[in-house]
Amino acid sequence: MNTLFAANLNFRSLVENYGSPLLVLDQATIRFQYTELQKALPNVTLHYALKPLPLAEMVTNLNELGSSFDLATNGEVDLVRSCGVDPKKCIHTHPIKRHEDIAYALDYGCNIFVFDNIVELEKFIPFSDKVKLLLRVSFPNPEVKVDLSKKFGCLPEEVLPLLRRARELNIPLYGLSFHVGSQVPNANRHVEAIESCASLLHEARNESINLEVLDIGGGFPVDYATAEQNDIYSFCTSIREALTLIPQGIRVLAEPGRFLSAPVITSICSVVGKSMRFGRPWYYLDDGVYCSYSGQIFDHVVYPKYTPYSTGVLKSSVLAGPTCDSIDVIAEDIMIPELEVGDLIVGRMMGAYTISTATEFNFIRKTPIIVIDSEREAEITPLFKKVA
Repeated sequence: MNTLFAANLNFRSLVENYGSPLLVLDQATIRFQYTELQKALPNVTLHYALKPLPLAEMVTNLNELGSSFDLATNGEVDLVRSCGVDPKKCIHTHPIKRHEDIAYALDYGCNIFVFDNIVELEKFIPFSDKVKLLLRVSFPNPEVKVDLSKKFGCLPEEVLPLLRRARELNIPLYGLSFHVGSQVPNANRHVEAIESCASLLHEARNESINLEVLDIGGGFPVDYATAEQNDIYSFCTSIREALTLIPQGIRVLAEPGRFLSAPVITSICSVVGKSMRFGRPWYYLDDGVYCSYSGQIFDHVVYPKYTPYSTGVLKSSVLAGPTCDSIDVIAEDIMIPELEVGDLIVGRMMGAYTISTATEFNFIRKTPIIVIDSEREAEITPLFKKVA
């Protein structure tokens, strides 16, 4: 099976039947990505982080595969609840929460939470008989564009004092967690963080603070440059080796988001206008950075784009979105053939941080989604009501 199924789709037929712009979610790719990461991280429980692609179809498919889930908000609690996910398969990993957020997750049945400072720890005093806590540790990573340790996590030297304080408050401890950042170029920081946490887990055990879990977060990368399948098994080789250092009996969790979601959606949009500006052709599309390409702003990603039906001499061109804002430009200098109104542009790897950050600026509706199964050739399912 070719997981990068976009090349095999009849984009013209899809647009004729479902309109443009359009997003296509492939269930076969969900299965493939999850299975590949399972092979790369055996004996690691995968908790899909809903943030990059919070769709019921994503949750349902992963739940059927046996995935667990990583929640961070009440809305994400609502989503997994509506999909029939067992709350015992969920962890709530937002380090900063309101009293009512804790109560909301507990009402669902999710009782594992994350904290990273004394103020957050003390919020669990009223819930001490119901919760188990992961302490998030910070490992800043200058190699990534989105460094999550900048915003969350305690310093390694703060770990034992916080664990001791939790014990004094009789709040049950579950383990340690970290996140080395999004779309990491290599596994070096994962390894350093695992080695540091292994030492901390040993130190905690020496003080009779018996932890059960190490959560190694996410950050597992995808290849936006070529839209080809990453060799995730090789990427995780040093992670697997580092995990042999943790104390015996510690279970390992991970929070993959982008790796599972990015390849599963393909975008199709159309040229609705064209002009010559400053010596270059400008093509105006019916999707843009306020819509499905929002990740180019919020996620700092450039998505692979191509013209499946247009050939000819490649020219430096501009692709602009449909809004009246000059920021709404998808590509400033893309080499493509000359296009006409009605021609199609296809975007690959558009599952992560795209529709989740899309807006309806200028009252332009979010791009509709259809669900296919490229492996089983199942019936196409629109996630919208088609307007006649």
